[in-house]
Amino acid sequence: MNDIKLRFVNDSDADRGTSVIILQKNYATSIDEFLVAWKVIRNCAKDCYHPFTYSNEIEINVMDTYGNYTIEKEVEPGQQYEMVKRGFNDILTLKGEASSPVEVEVVNNLKQGAITVNALRSGRLLARKAAIPPCQKAVFQFKPFIYVGAVSEVVKEGQVFESAIISQINTEFSLIGISRADIIMTGGGVGSTATSYQFSLANVEWL
Repeated sequence: MNDIKLRFVNDSDADRGTSVIILQKNYATSIDEFLVAWKVIRNCAKDCYHPFTYSNEIEINVMDTYGNYTIEKEVEPGQQYEMVKRGFNDILTLKGEASSPVEVEVVNNLKQGAITVNALRSGRLLARKAAIPPCQKAVFQFKPFIYVGAVSEVVKEGQVFESAIISQINTEFSLIGISRADIIMTGGGVGSTATSYQFSLANVEWL
């Protein structure tokens, strides 16, 4: 499938310290699990825009206990990968089918050592499962929905959120059937006239 072209447009009265965060949820895990800042937009002034791409492809890589990463592999729902030792090397390889056709699984089949499994979209960290021990697995399921919000904290892409921040990233957009769209932010301001930030989709082009 083709990538989706998105554009954040600031039509608000936000101050320059506001960070706009875009993320996705891993539906294969508990809703209480921490989420990752997939895309962060900062210092985008009023009447300016910030373009970015939402790839329909998911990649995974694995980090070992020494901080070494495997090369990213493009994955499909319904696939199971495993981390195994071949000779002197730990490698990530396709094993077969996952337990569910909508999930991607990564099994730690090393004899010792925990692993961290990262899921990436458009080259940016989307979700992470840390400290997976031998004989256990990380499971990912993503739906074509994004969540958008604005926070006053300085946030970096790939940062794991605390629950207090997550509650502010609560505007959901479906990307089903979309090839291009603008995400418009309104609201903001200071004092008695300030309003909460609002997000909407505009200029939507369909497949």
